[in-house]
Amino acid sequence: MAASGSMPSPQLLEEYSQFFRLLSEPARLQLLCQLKQGPMDVAALIEATGFSQSHISRQLGQLQRAGLVRCERDGVRTIWTAEGELVNDLCTLVQTRLKQRLEDQLSQL
Repeated sequence: MAASGSMPSPQLLEEYSQFFRLLSEPARLQLLCQLKQGPMDVAALIEATGFSQSHISRQLGQLQRAGLVRCERDGVRTIWTAEGELVNDLCTLVQTRLKQRLEDQLSQL
């Protein structure tokens, strides 16, 4: 990671860009929000989101490679879980920023 106040390398900027691109997909955000509520298997995610099994599997694979979700086997089922603190921190950061932005806009009315 770049030292405070220094410019990140081009390679690090590309990593940042890929991470934010990953989070820019509404389906992945919806899956993260579902999993933030607690562990779920794919059948429960299908029911909660209406997405197809193949779509969910692709999105979960990308989230897993980014370290945002993990899975465990429970017999024949695969249980997916959001990676606690990182997902919570990201959601809190974004919610706080959006709330402040809306409050600023409201105060200007």
